[in-house]
Amino acid sequence: MQIGYKLATEQYGPGELIRQAVAAEAAGFDFVEISDHYHPWLDEQGHSAFTWTVLGAIAAKTSRIELVTGVTCPIMRYHPAIVAQAAATLQLVSDGRFVFGVGSGERLNEHVIAPGWPAVRERHAMLREALEIIRLLWSGGYRSYEGRYLRLEDARVFDLPDRLPPIAVAAGGPEAARLAAELGDGLFATEEKPQLVHHYRAAGGSGPRYAEVPMAWAPDEADAVRNAHTYFRWALSGWKVMSELPNPVNFEAATATVREEDIRGRFACGDDPGRFVEVARPFADAGFDRLVLMNAGPDPDGFMDFYRARLDAELRALGT
Repeated sequence: MQIGYKLATEQYGPGELIRQAVAAEAAGFDFVEISDHYHPWLDEQGHSAFTWTVLGAIAAKTSRIELVTGVTCPIMRYHPAIVAQAAATLQLVSDGRFVFGVGSGERLNEHVIAPGWPAVRERHAMLREALEIIRLLWSGGYRSYEGRYLRLEDARVFDLPDRLPPIAVAAGGPEAARLAAELGDGLFATEEKPQLVHHYRAAGGSGPRYAEVPMAWAPDEADAVRNAHTYFRWALSGWKVMSELPNPVNFEAATATVREEDIRGRFACGDDPGRFVEVARPFADAGFDRLVLMNAGPDPDGFMDFYRARLDAELRALGT
């Protein structure tokens, strides 16, 4: 079992994200996973730095910890040729510590280039083509591609690492889980659904399986719940809502009925390690072996101290 720390680009500015990544390495986390957004989920969050700039700085300031995008959408805002180059470069400057997490994206971030938002089946087809383009470019030489949705003409990524970045594909259902097995090297999820791992394995997937675990640390449970409700209530809206709404104001409206009791039911809140293990256990039981701790509490440093002193060993034991 490996344990990662979530860097929320929507919640913190770029300098603070870099500082947290350095602190996460010192706290003993195996990897940091960073979101790749154009907009925050809610206006209250107030941030949305360019992830790839932040990742380059983190690579320069750390030496051991793995870097994971959670996740990048390579079908609209970024053409797959661009992120194929970006991922290859980051793998080089991080000395082989990068894992390229990809998914079919959210309207929240992708609509900014104004092409319209495709239906989910079309987005999955576009993701398949994007992964084929990335793999093609990573095989070396000048390459062209003529897909139904995406095209490539005489492109070459000149700086390729000897060991290519593993690709972890985000899945919320069986089709995407099978795609992760076919064209990816790992699985990425935000829900503790055993069927996702089942479909991934049934399709031949044997790589690492990443999942985000909702937590909110604070010495006072009420403070943890309050902070999570203010800044992270969007996480309870469900993937169909999260992928379709265009702007933070829409998430404000969609989450107006989320109560603090709902936060308590989903997040591990407070400072009782038993509750944190209780929330993480279903993810491990579902077959995920890379747990990403998403702290919605008000004190990142306090959470890392809590993790190192009281949570690390307990969470790793879930994998035995």
